[in-house]
Amino acid sequence: MSGSALYETFARAPLAFDHGEGTWLVTDKGERYLDFAGGIAVNSLGHGHPHLVAALTEQAGKLWHVSNLYEIPGQSRLGERLADATFADKVFFTNSGAEALECAIKTARRYHFVKGHPERFRVITFEGAFHGRTLATIAAGGQYKYLEGFGPKVEGFDQVGFDDIDAAEKAITPETAAILIEPVQGEGGIRPVPTQSLKRLRQLCDQHGLLLIFDEVQCGIGRTGKLFAHEWTGVTPDIMAIAKGIGGGFPMGACLATDEAVVGMTSGVHGTTFGGNPLAMAVGNAVLDVVLEDGFLEDVQRKALLLKQGLAAVADEFPDVIEGIRGTGLMLGLKCAMPNTKVNMALRDQHLLAVPAGDNVIRLLPPLTVTDAEIHEALNRIRAGAKGLADAIAVAAAK
Repeated sequence: MSGSALYETFARAPLAFDHGEGTWLVTDKGERYLDFAGGIAVNSLGHGHPHLVAALTEQAGKLWHVSNLYEIPGQSRLGERLADATFADKVFFTNSGAEALECAIKTARRYHFVKGHPERFRVITFEGAFHGRTLATIAAGGQYKYLEGFGPKVEGFDQVGFDDIDAAEKAITPETAAILIEPVQGEGGIRPVPTQSLKRLRQLCDQHGLLLIFDEVQCGIGRTGKLFAHEWTGVTPDIMAIAKGIGGGFPMGACLATDEAVVGMTSGVHGTTFGGNPLAMAVGNAVLDVVLEDGFLEDVQRKALLLKQGLAAVADEFPDVIEGIRGTGLMLGLKCAMPNTKVNMALRDQHLLAVPAGDNVIRLLPPLTVTDAEIHEALNRIRAGAKGLADAIAVAAAK
């Protein structure tokens, strides 16, 4: 793409895809790739899912956009379905995960403001987190590589070490409003937060009058085998940001919250032009139609075990390439023994797509609709890629 008019902010692979078929992507040259990147956990039901295509095309022939100046029936329906399926009472729809996080942060700050404590605006976050690319969410994530060059860091975020709940407790001050955490870190390297740690955070929030915010942008909508990852722990938040999988490839997100948490979000204090548009709502409802079908999530759990066991066998066979397997559900990580960029390239050479992450990890985020046969094919390709790398190591060592 030399000479492109686009910002040069992406280190893109030299691949352009013409169309997709379920778990497969086909390039403009007709080459087929097994897609275990899933658009970075976005394509929850794969490519070209007939129910999603039908929902989108039907809505596209009727109405695209009216704005939130008017009632949007699909928005009311999706909001009610999300509330019925979760801890939440209220939903605000956005276009992205970062916007959902912005809404969550604003909801928490506004809660304390209307309760007579405007000084309570700070949010405790955790090392390795990724919450988005806006000025507020890069401050929440706290990673220097995303903050550098964008001026003073947005005030109000206090970061502690990953899973360091003692440090989180010590970081609470009279200015603290909330604690924000991903139940499973995605960009940070597929790191689940232990159940006991989330329980302690819930206790700390209750004890100090803080709001607990979960970021389930990447780990939500069935990715871990439950509708939301926190369901495995029995811990519920006050506010939750979601996106990615709920749109199945169509850009959308949402902020979910309890009635109590949204007490300050009254008319005019927050808004969006495109959020909750009829197209997005049609697709979001279609995604829930599939994910909430009887047995769907149980089948995700079954397939996840099949994949994880197969990956563990590959790691045992090639320890110089893969140190171990991380994650839960169909949100798995290969902890690499060599630079993850090399491993990712080896997998791509096998026509398998994956996603690098922090802590030298490769993410595997296939569609929730992946078949057993496709899992076995992916394992064969991962093994072939790992063998090629291991053979190269052996050759180099022999010289």
